[in-house]
Amino acid sequence: MWGALRLQVACFWAVLVWSNVSFQYPQSANRYQYTASVFAELHPTEMQAVKTFLLSQKHLKLSTAKSQTLKKNYIFLIELQMPKKQHVLSFLRGTGCAPRRTAKVVIFFGAEPAPNVTEFIVGPLPEPTYYRPVPLSGNRSIRFTARPATAVEYTFIHEKLLEVTKPAALLLRESSGLWYSNCTDHCLIFTDVAPRGQTSGDRKSWFILQRAVEGYFIHPIGFEILLNHESPDPQDWLVEKVWFNGQYFNSVEQLVWSYNLGLVNISQLPKYRSEDLYSTYIPRGQFQSLTDIPGPKLYDPQGKRYKVQGNLVLYSGWSFAFRTRSSTGLQLFDIRFNDEPIAYEISVQEAVAFYSGHSPAGMQTKYIDTAWGMGIVNYELAKGIDCPEIATYRDVYHFMDTDQPIRYKNALCIFEHSTAVPLRRHFNSNFKGSFNFYGGLENQVLVIRTTSTVYNYDYIWDFIFYHNGVIEVKVHATGYIHATSFRPEGVNYGTKVYHSVLGNLHTHLVHYKVDLDVAGTENSFETLELKFENISNPWVPGDYIVQSRLERVLRERERAAAFRFQKALPRYLLFTNPNEQNKWQNQRAYRIQFNSQADRVLPRNWKEEKAITWGRYQLAVTRFRDREETSSSMYIQNDPWDPTVTFENFIRNNENITSQDLVAWVTVGFLHIPHSEDIPNTSTPGNAVGFLLRPFNFFQEDPSVVSRSTVIVRPDGQSKVKIQRWTLTSPDLCLSESSFTYNGSYLAD
Repeated sequence: MWGALRLQVACFWAVLVWSNVSFQYPQSANRYQYTASVFAELHPTEMQAVKTFLLSQKHLKLSTAKSQTLKKNYIFLIELQMPKKQHVLSFLRGTGCAPRRTAKVVIFFGAEPAPNVTEFIVGPLPEPTYYRPVPLSGNRSIRFTARPATAVEYTFIHEKLLEVTKPAALLLRESSGLWYSNCTDHCLIFTDVAPRGQTSGDRKSWFILQRAVEGYFIHPIGFEILLNHESPDPQDWLVEKVWFNGQYFNSVEQLVWSYNLGLVNISQLPKYRSEDLYSTYIPRGQFQSLTDIPGPKLYDPQGKRYKVQGNLVLYSGWSFAFRTRSSTGLQLFDIRFNDEPIAYEISVQEAVAFYSGHSPAGMQTKYIDTAWGMGIVNYELAKGIDCPEIATYRDVYHFMDTDQPIRYKNALCIFEHSTAVPLRRHFNSNFKGSFNFYGGLENQVLVIRTTSTVYNYDYIWDFIFYHNGVIEVKVHATGYIHATSFRPEGVNYGTKVYHSVLGNLHTHLVHYKVDLDVAGTENSFETLELKFENISNPWVPGDYIVQSRLERVLRERERAAAFRFQKALPRYLLFTNPNEQNKWQNQRAYRIQFNSQADRVLPRNWKEEKAITWGRYQLAVTRFRDREETSSSMYIQNDPWDPTVTFENFIRNNENITSQDLVAWVTVGFLHIPHSEDIPNTSTPGNAVGFLLRPFNFFQEDPSVVSRSTVIVRPDGQSKVKIQRWTLTSPDLCLSESSFTYNGSYLAD
């Protein structure tokens, strides 16, 4: 008691000194919400405070994001800097104060003699008094050419493409019926691909010219331009190469000259007709059954069974905090079941899509999505489509490439729904036309969801919580395919999906960080497999029995726990707590179970592969280090040849991982060979991957026995049954006019 009181007093004075604001220690009823606030993304007022403080530092010479120049110093990103895990855990256990909140800030120094990108820590919040640079390993700097593209840069790119395509106006009109200037409904638009060059320091991008209509991603016209935009001065930008219908030219002027001489391959595009817009969502055709009446919907018969308090979620035995990180996306923290720790963090780290093709844009496209703002492109969710109408919706705020915090309305949703498959059930037949009992448990789950629309692709990020202690982590891929102009040679790199349109083959990989704390931070990692044994039959002399037996392998070092692609992954991957046993003397554990068809995207050490060395491994287990916060960074897309983060270094020192704080790094993905059914765009069935975290002797029994959604039916005399339920028993008129009935007999008519 006195120790807790002294801690309260110490924290009270610490807050007064740090932030000069009032402090109120939380009541026990609000303990979860109070502790969850440690993980909350910055409030808009905190973002504004950071911006105001940095603008007051005159020697930084900061300008605004909107100012129309690249030769400027400006704030590109403000987001929460996570405190050290040990400090957070001390706070969660009640043995330490709440860690001071600080911000991570990215500043583009484009006005300096040697332009660069620098990251800073700014704090404490809400009233900052200091900022300090974040050192990179080897005291290296972040190249200015590695920075993500910005709205101002795209404005200059658009203007440059207008300028350089003017000499080709006649060619564009005659070959595609499209042009750039004064074009009304015959306009062009562009898609840029990355990486931007072939070596570190490059900033040269291929641009695909497309028809500017809904779903323009699948309307290439067979014209691609390589633009060198390395210089901060757009006047220095120049075209280095042009690809037109399978032929390469050194400039637009050379293309036009060759065209006028009749030396250019012309493939006339079909004339544009708005009523035949194949990329639109407008329905066409008919099904055999009705689809023009509303389908089934969800509702909560007696209100919501979960609570959302700030960034805290409580559901059945589960509690967790969430954060929408601007640079990477949705993160969950302090995940507990019945107040016992399961995981400290589960978060998206990176998503990549590596393509193949015949055109230069197809060959060059290797998208690494954090550079495209994967965390901020979580736009409004459509009620009833992206999430159920009954979901709880939350706005999120981001500060990236802007001068003010931006509110993304209804960008996150939380809801409970029935899976329409029982969590458990059994029909116990008496084999005489009736039954001894029927038992079943409805399977309702809680889902927290966001999306990321990264250019053409839409990712749907789900974290799903089951009553039996299982967590499912899943991502669906939808949106438009990345398409280039079809040439006969393209059939080796994809599929023709429409007139002159090649859907380029590609592989998706998604990387997750899973910081498991199974009943505490001292965990070990072991694998279970089966091995055949041939033993003597103990009851038949001279006979033999072949059966499987368990083969346990304790993985003591990081290298032994790194599983490369193209090698079989052990089927049981267990994170155990050597100090904790359940009632049956089994080590308490959680298991990772994969749902993935991922594979390598490039050979080891080949150019861009160095940027995604995590993509070598289906699973890698490392010892927790605060410095190994993320496996990727937003600078890797535009400089994959000299990456600022190299995941391979996480396991290079081959640390001991027995009875340690462990992190699982999980890679899932799939190969997508586009097909005609990807028109108008890709559907979600079959394009979902992920993994499950399943209890393995963590509990004494299935924890879902606590659920009151159980139904038990037993015979009770001739032609009668006894039904036991622990939830609403009266008829639910929204579902049925009669109450639950069950007979169970299967006699012949």
